Amino acid sequence: MNTALNFSGISKSFFGVKVLKGVSFAVPTGRTVGLVGENGAGKSTLMNILGGNLQPDAGCLSLNGRPYAPRSPHEAAAAGIAFIHQELNLFTNLSIAENLFLTSFPTRAGLIQNGSIRSRTVELLKEAGLDLDPDTLVERLSAGERQLVEIAKALSIEPRVIILDEPTTSLTARETEHLFALLGRLRERGIAMIYISHALNDVLRLCDDIVVLRDGEVVGSGARAEFTADRIISLMVGREISQLFPKRETKPREQEILQVAGVSQPGIVKDVTFALRRGEVLGISGLMGSGRTELARILFGLDPMMRGTIRLEGESIETQPPMQRVTRGLAFLTESRRDEGLCMEASIADNLSLASAPRQARGLLGWLDGSAIAKAVAHIREAVTLTASARSEQPVKSLSGGNQQKVVLGKWLLNEPKVFILDEPTRGIDVGAKFEVYTLINQLAERGAGVLIISSEIEELIGLCDRILVMSRGEVRDEVRCEAFDRERILKAALHDGYSHFTAEKGGRGE
Repeated sequence: MNTALNFSGISKSFFGVKVLKGVSFAVPTGRTVGLVGENGAGKSTLMNILGGNLQPDAGCLSLNGRPYAPRSPHEAAAAGIAFIHQELNLFTNLSIAENLFLTSFPTRAGLIQNGSIRSRTVELLKEAGLDLDPDTLVERLSAGERQLVEIAKALSIEPRVIILDEPTTSLTARETEHLFALLGRLRERGIAMIYISHALNDVLRLCDDIVVLRDGEVVGSGARAEFTADRIISLMVGREISQLFPKRETKPREQEILQVAGVSQPGIVKDVTFALRRGEVLGISGLMGSGRTELARILFGLDPMMRGTIRLEGESIETQPPMQRVTRGLAFLTESRRDEGLCMEASIADNLSLASAPRQARGLLGWLDGSAIAKAVAHIREAVTLTASARSEQPVKSLSGGNQQKVVLGKWLLNEPKVFILDEPTRGIDVGAKFEVYTLINQLAERGAGVLIISSEIEELIGLCDRILVMSRGEVRDEVRCEAFDRERILKAALHDGYSHFTAEKGGRGE
């Protein structure tokens, strides 16, 4: 079996902390290697070395048997290394063709060859399984189509190795099936792939071999047949996790803290009515486009509504701007932590203190109390179990995805919210970090806060919530209490009018 890519003794340190400790494994030609590990295990650092963004302190790489030491992403691409990132690198205001050839427009006598660009784009899209006009703007594409455009972009460099980082995070079940079929065809063509994902069932289904990283070291590797999901989890976290969802010690109280009545916005949500009690975790389920996220944004004041009322502790807030709602005790963790939840260039400490800064102001001039903020930041770091190796003054962009999510949570926890709206709070983070986020959610409820959680994972909602509201086409179609939780019932309500179509599709989930 030929080896496409080989890592040999790769080590890397940052600020005196060893992030990679002699990592060694091979990626055979025409095979898919699943690379798994907790956030902070070293996966991103290893891939940045492969992509030429970082250089190792020790160790070496080889590509098709020859030494490989890229000094830049351009050199990596020229060598045939293609990356498909979780955060897609597409310009939504440009066409598909422009995105595919943005850095390499074919020219003749200094003039861009538009005909060549169109014909080559059509070829690449067909190869990726898309029948789209090359002039289509990316902003008009679904998440699944954008993912396939990213693959077409990768194919444009005739890759030897493709790295996929959480490629199914924003995809429906049908789009995921399409993606997996395409990856199978690429593998048959002899392209080697590294598949990075926290969706262990996908890893076990798709990959030929599996490599597990923990604390910068390979702690397990071998053929897929040697692994189960339980064994992977145990290797990732260094211990058995017998219970994914921590038990909550308290039950919801009778007092309603948030009351939503008849909230409507044409084409977005229609007559949404519910109440959230103190100490309750209320889930919102539904397919993409069901209005879940739009409802959360309306509740927080980011998007408008035509009619309805929103009351927090009995007082109307629907006309108040977001900052005033924050002051009243509302918090909102958005589904896009990088774009809307964090200032990526700012420090961990600055990000943690963002929401609560007004509470730390002193005197008529509103001077911030630096010592009080530092004390609060230190306390919340410990509360959200932020990695001890991260210094408060380092930029938040240097953290792993799981630790970035903890910073977003910590930012709002410092404000002591009365109602916390969480939109996809565990998307893209590993099983160990998920458990810690679930524990924080339970602690919020135990202290009497109301928690509204939106999630695409039905199992997550079933494991955390006291009740689940199911949305479809902007309306609440069902309310399911914990004693009646049933995955099929929730799916039926989410699909609503499309259920008959869903049941007719072989193996489909109707998403």
